[in-house]
This record gives sequence, structure tokens and C-alpha cells, in this order.
Amino acid sequence: MATQAHSLSYAGCNFLRQRLVLSTLSGRPVKIRKIRARDDNPGLRDFEASFIRLLDKITNGSRIEINQTGTTLYYQPGLLYGGSVEHDCSILRSIGYYLESLLCLAPFMKHPLRIVLRGVTNDQVDPSVDVLKATALPLLKQFGIDGESFELKIVRRGMLPGGGGEVLFSCPVRKVLKPIQLTDPGKIRRIRGMAYSVRVSPQMANRIVDSARSILNKFIPDIYIYTDHMKGVNAGRSPGFGLWLVAETTNGTFLSAELVSNHQGQGAAVLPEDLGRNCAKLLLEEIHRGGCVDSTNQSLALLLMTLGQQDVSKVLLGPLSPYTFSKKDCLFVQEAKFIVTPLD
Repeated sequence: MATQAHSLSYAGCNFLRQRLVLSTLSGRPVKIRKIRARDDNPGLRDFEASFIRLLDKITNGSRIEINQTGTTLYYQPGLLYGGSVEHDCSILRSIGYYLESLLCLAPFMKHPLRIVLRGVTNDQVDPSVDVLKATALPLLKQFGIDGESFELKIVRRGMLPGGGGEVLFSCPVRKVLKPIQLTDPGKIRRIRGMAYSVRVSPQMANRIVDSARSILNKFIPDIYIYTDHMKGVNAGRSPGFGLWLVAETTNGTFLSAELVSNHQGQGAAVLPEDLGRNCAKLLLEEIHRGGCVDSTNQSLALLLMTLGQQDVSKVLLGPLSPYTFSKKDCLFVQEAKFIVTPLD
């Protein structure tokens, strides 16, 4: 109890994942109280408990205490150990929910991390594994995190509600990060993407591609959208389809957008043509927002800039997303080491 007296104290379930990640990086214990205390179903949710178990697997010596109702959590981080890990994620959130945090923690492990995550690869809430591979990995390479063992691979694709997806993520150790100077996003050079379908007709993906190109062809000619139709055990347990798009600029900036069909039992059926057109419009909106980092990876860029060397990093961002605001407010730093220039 003497140790808990020196821990940082928070109330509520907001930003729980960010607080645990930053606690792990800084080595400072946290105590979070009143987690959904007034809710009809109080306490931690299943996906949050799964995330805490994942932190316990990749660290050595962590101390985790949860009260009987699950409304109070005490977390004293241990050493970021790494190694080979396997984890079954909750299907209430996609694998991207867990990967976003692993991207922040993996470079600072004692041993290179190689982890297999099982669950949902694409949903409508969290960034998909595809988008993180296309945008977050190039951003990490800007900070000097690179090598043959730096890999993010979808082995099996899994959709809601059944899941069944499997992802392999491996990352080398980098104790020191390079400062970055990202102030000129450049001009859009090309657009790439992928339309995927599982346990539905392969024609769904072709219809998505045609509708997306009908919008994007008016913007730029260099467009290539792949199709991916997985079968058998690689298709997970539930049907579905979706599209992700990435615009690459002349200076190496990646801006992304994605959409996924409604899963079984959720709302009305989505036409592939509507999904393709809406995803293309979302990409054009992301391009309009501007900046050298897209909305999905703003918080990752800010965190890595904070953890870098005693040197000034600069980044040009578009309008800050709500998630970026929460990460910025949670940072355990007393002195700013980066310059953020938001666009008007």
C-alpha cells in the first residue's frame, strides 16, 4: 500500500489504454478508480481486461490489482521484456485496438517483439491492420525503426461477429529514436488500396473497386486498387467486405481512409457501390485536412517525438483528432521536446 500512495490517480474509464501505455513507458504506477461505477454493468469491459493481460505478457514483473467489481485498477508496470508472444484478443474490439499500443511499446523492449494476435482484423471502430501497415509502419521508419524483422502480416482475415483472424507483428529494438522534420507534405503522387471480401462473392471486391475509381479518377490518374478474396480457414468465421485507400505524396506522406460493411445483425445491408464511393470521399476529405501525418497516426507521431532524443522535432498536422487530444493530455512529460504546427 505504501507503493500505491505514490501512484498517479485517475477516475473514469476514459483514456484507460493511453494511461496504461504511458505508465508502462514511464515506469510510473497508476491507480484508476470509478471505472463505469454508475453504469448498469460497472467495471472493466472484456476488451480492456484482454488488453491488460497483453501488457502482462509483454512485460516482466508487472503488478496488477483489480477489485471485485472491476471498478478500480492498480497497475505497477514491470520491465518491457518482449520475446515471442501469442494473444487471443477480445472480439469486441479489433486487433488494431491492441496494435496501436504495441506500436508505441515494441521499439523499447529488452528483446525484439514477435507476437501473434488472433481476433477481428477489420471493424468500424478501430484502425484496421491494413491501414496500420500502410501508414504507421512508414511513420515508424522515419524515426529509425526499421530492419528485416520489422513486419506486420495478415495471416487470416476475420470479420465481426465471429472473428477468426490472425496477425503477425514483429519489431526490432531501438533504444534511441531519430528526431524528425516533417513540415512539407508535398503533392499527391499516387493512390493505392485494397478491396477485400471474405465468405461472400469475389465480385463484391470488383464492384467496390469500380465505384471507388469512379470518384478518384477525377482527382489523379495513378490509381491502383488490389482485390483480396480469402477462402477457407483464411477467411475467418463471418462474411464481410471492405476497402482501404492510401494516398502517397511526393515527400513520403501517407494519408488513409477505410470503410467496412455492417456485420451480421447490425443495421441494413451495405451495397458495395455505396461503400466504395463513400470510402473514396473519405480519402479526399483526409487529403483536404492536410498535414504530414494522417488522423489515424497523429497521436503515435506525437508520442514518439516526445520519447526521442534531446532534439527538436517538427511536424505539420491537420486538425487534431479527439484521440490525439487525449494522448497529448496524458503524456508524462514536464518539458516539451517537439513543435506541432496545426493547419488553419
